[in-house]
Amino acid sequence: MAEASKVIHVRNVGNEITENDLLQLFQPFGSITKLVMLNAKNQALLQMQDVPSATNAVQFYTNVQPSIRGRNVYVQFSSHQELTIMDQNAQGRGDEPNRILLVTIHHMLYPITVEVLHQVFSPHGFVEKIVTFQKSAGFQALIQYQGCQNAISARTSLQGRNIYDGCCQLDIQFSNLDELQVHYNNDRSRDFTNPNLPTEQKGRSSQQHGYGDAGVGFPQMGNAAAIAAAFGGGLPPGISGTNDRCTVLVANLNSDRIDEDKLFNLFSLYGNIVRIKILRNKPDHALVQMGDGFQAELAVHFLKRAKLFGKRLEVNFSKHPNITQGADVHEYVNSNLNRFYRNAAKNYRYCCSPTKMIHLSTLPQDVTEEEIVSHLEEHGTIVDTKLFEMKGKKQALVMFENEEQATEALVCKHATSLGGSIIRISFSQLQTIRENSQ
Repeated sequence: MAEASKVIHVRNVGNEITENDLLQLFQPFGSITKLVMLNAKNQALLQMQDVPSATNAVQFYTNVQPSIRGRNVYVQFSSHQELTIMDQNAQGRGDEPNRILLVTIHHMLYPITVEVLHQVFSPHGFVEKIVTFQKSAGFQALIQYQGCQNAISARTSLQGRNIYDGCCQLDIQFSNLDELQVHYNNDRSRDFTNPNLPTEQKGRSSQQHGYGDAGVGFPQMGNAAAIAAAFGGGLPPGISGTNDRCTVLVANLNSDRIDEDKLFNLFSLYGNIVRIKILRNKPDHALVQMGDGFQAELAVHFLKRAKLFGKRLEVNFSKHPNITQGADVHEYVNSNLNRFYRNAAKNYRYCCSPTKMIHLSTLPQDVTEEEIVSHLEEHGTIVDTKLFEMKGKKQALVMFENEEQATEALVCKHATSLGGSIIRISFSQLQTIRENSQ
């Protein structure tokens, strides 16, 4: 093994593999400061922010074989301690300062809107216009400042930073455009100098401004093995990490008692939910589209044979790659109740099959055990409860007689209000309540 270095050497990088694919493979381990594709040799070199990040990545991919687009790639330390890069931006973009920035967002686990970009970029000067679009490189935006100096300042301070903790990394270049054309003010484009633009007629595609492909889909996570960094360098038993099907078919539901929000509460334990559809012609069947194939695999694995409302669920991958938007489809992609936009690694670690014990958090500070019991007892026999404090915040464990009762309580009462607080419920893997908290 070569001496540890923050530079990683990747072999067997075929022509079909993009820079973005490699970024997605390594971003869970830390930010990537430089990347060089050696296409003629089918290799790549990339530099992590520091040696510990690179060491974690190399050790992890020594235990878990990484593959991109069906091709195994091989990861080792480079003999270089530092990469020096010639200007990579052959498209005439890059180092010629301009008041318009081209921003690419890597590892986008969270939907990015015009509002979010405006919040991030406006501290550096008046932002006149923003246009967002989806390209093969990923989600991109063009941001036009009033002056060139604002753009230089923004690029200097924001390049390589994450918008959210651990994801949505900014990759910023100067654009070679002179002026952005914005026709609509909506969540994909905005002209801050002209608030009177229409919001866009229904049914029109976002190609009006001509900068990119219509519609911004939910991003694929790329290589799911990287996410499994959350599992301490392995995968949970029974999880392959290679599934790329995002949509799950749930059958044998109790159609009198189930609805989309209850399904969301259950499936969002295993990943972010894009949309859910209960089938009108088969009301005991539903489709659930997850954020990526790894999350869908966790849901299928952990919810197989789970019981809810007196029925044993059948959970399998659907033949549909995604759910088409429509009147009978519930959208959740922008829901702030999706758990994996923040603390993804922690949420992955808590994934398990339904248990008898649920864990409640974000409780009001003055809550009592009696209030918790009366909020939940309609769902089954509560055997034991424990109220405790973690880092100054009230949390609770509630043990039911069996898994089905605990599942019903979670599905019906997650994200409900108790004493003015919206509570959060997940399954606890603790066997008895007298051990300490999760």
